[in-house]
Amino acid sequence: MFGRPPRSLYSRGIEGDPMDTQKIGEVEPHSQIEVQEKEGEFVNLLQLSDIEFRGETIYFIVVDRFFNGDPDNDDGPDPSLYDPERQDWGKYWGGDLQGIIEKLDYLQQLGVTAVWVTPLFEQVEAMAWEAAPIHGYWTRDFKRINPRWVAGEHEVRLFERNDTTFDRLIEALHKRGMKLVLDIVCNHSSPDAGGIKGQLFDDGKLIADYSDDKDHWYHHYGDVSDWDDEWQVQNCELAGLATFNENNVRYRNYIKGAIKLWLDKGVDALRVDTVKHMPIWFWQEFNSDIQAHKPDVFVFGEWIYSHPLGERPVEFANYSGMTILDFGLCVAIRQALGQGDPAGFHLIENIFKVDWRYRGATELVTFVDNHDMPRFQSLGADGEALRLAVDLIMTCRGIPCLYYGTEQYLHDDTDGGNDPYNRPMMERWDTDTPMFQDIRVLSEVRRRNPAVKWGGQWTRYITPEVFAYVRKYRDSRCFVAMNRSYEPVRLEAVLTELPDGAHRCVLSEAKFTIQDGRLEKLELAPRQVVVISFVGRPVRGREIVRIQVNGFRTQPGEVVGVIGDCPELGDWDLSRAFRLEYINDNTWFGEIPFKESANQIVAYKYVIFRENGPPINENRTSRRRFVPDKSIAKWRDVWEEG
Repeated sequence: MFGRPPRSLYSRGIEGDPMDTQKIGEVEPHSQIEVQEKEGEFVNLLQLSDIEFRGETIYFIVVDRFFNGDPDNDDGPDPSLYDPERQDWGKYWGGDLQGIIEKLDYLQQLGVTAVWVTPLFEQVEAMAWEAAPIHGYWTRDFKRINPRWVAGEHEVRLFERNDTTFDRLIEALHKRGMKLVLDIVCNHSSPDAGGIKGQLFDDGKLIADYSDDKDHWYHHYGDVSDWDDEWQVQNCELAGLATFNENNVRYRNYIKGAIKLWLDKGVDALRVDTVKHMPIWFWQEFNSDIQAHKPDVFVFGEWIYSHPLGERPVEFANYSGMTILDFGLCVAIRQALGQGDPAGFHLIENIFKVDWRYRGATELVTFVDNHDMPRFQSLGADGEALRLAVDLIMTCRGIPCLYYGTEQYLHDDTDGGNDPYNRPMMERWDTDTPMFQDIRVLSEVRRRNPAVKWGGQWTRYITPEVFAYVRKYRDSRCFVAMNRSYEPVRLEAVLTELPDGAHRCVLSEAKFTIQDGRLEKLELAPRQVVVISFVGRPVRGREIVRIQVNGFRTQPGEVVGVIGDCPELGDWDLSRAFRLEYINDNTWFGEIPFKESANQIVAYKYVIFRENGPPINENRTSRRRFVPDKSIAKWRDVWEEG
């Protein structure tokens, strides 16, 4: 039904010439701090543009449970916290950074382009609630690394040397064109573990103590008792964890300074824990400082069980300076495909229907399980249901994140698969599983097809059992159809918007003929997925600016354009404006090729073109931006009207 991937995944129909597209592992150029020599002087051209992450496939690793590459660090500072038999789920089992290094070839073959690791900071060496901090969220010192992850105590002072296991991991990742996502937690340090709570160190020097908090580094309001009380959620403790006082500027300077050191070491992106438990002004300051320090950093946060109809998580995603993990979609997928809810795919489509509430729906990080919930198969789902769920997040809008071992169907159903049983040791490295092959193929589709990276998404057929949708950007397309039922289904005609002619499914190599943009008599076997990818001509220019505007809910027939004081933007001539691509009602996006105006400052503003009526102009003076030379920049704007 799925079979091996075809020899060529991307073409203009089967008989056409393959596109000259980016290969797996190649690094796309992105805007950073560029220094140019001009008339004997160095001009610093700071491009405030984060790295483009929408083509990535993220793989989330609980470091202790992945692979033991260095047995010499297993005992750690306190050997009693290590279980060599791997029977005590609350103790360390030996995974480390050397283990990740040794498995990078495996991950690259899988199609992984970004590795997210649980926090690497030095942890308390004690037990609480019959568990050691194998997860990495009970930090003792944000400027040191856990000796259990590296070659031992001599590598703990990470920023004093450049030859540690962490440095080798960064080098090995970047050599392969892969990125490192560091998990960080700014909300709290440690619980009462061994009689000590919330002792915080600055490269080995004690700077705060929850039990002797004379400098007010912590809140002291007890545990949250009412989860509907926003003040409690932001100021009280989460399960007894010592909660930082963000009003203390010394704390804010410490945490930002520490994270900057990790970024300087080569970290490419940040996943931020428990963001709902701190006020948005803190995150706005944090992200502004972090992104000013390293403009090309991608940041996403965990607002646990967020939903697109919730006011506060959507406000956070739109105004905090970071995107978020898409819990709304995750829960819908788990209900529809993991638990067999009768509403089926309608649950999933209901999430996509409100994408307009986000300013960056295509940058939400999508997933089907993680370290805080039972694995997908622990819901009672079989491997085929898991494949449907993973194929969905690999092709729908957003940035897919896979939990380690998903490609090997890793799960332990003890106690319903709840924590800690959702964190088993990685056991198999089989590159021939159907799931492995799907991920490998679809990861390449994500990298090469602009429609999947940042295009809009349109439902073309839906019932509780069948879901078909199209991703579109310019002349690129990706058509996806899936059947969750145990019975075959036949669709008489479905609109694909693919070019007429012969096409292949990238998963099964099955051939299909498109006529008038439609696929006639599509037969889907039980639990089958069909994916047809067509890559159009790329935008080319001396400089490419990826530009996105939000804040104006367009109506049918309306198109957003950009006009400005340069030839590429029409020299203020409305008839020559650059027209953007519709993503959803609240988002328009486009790639603008600059040639004559590269390396110059340009002025521009947005305009709405209507079928019936005069254009609507923004009510503001023109924006001004510098167009860098020979790179890719991203501009994000919000429509302004009177």
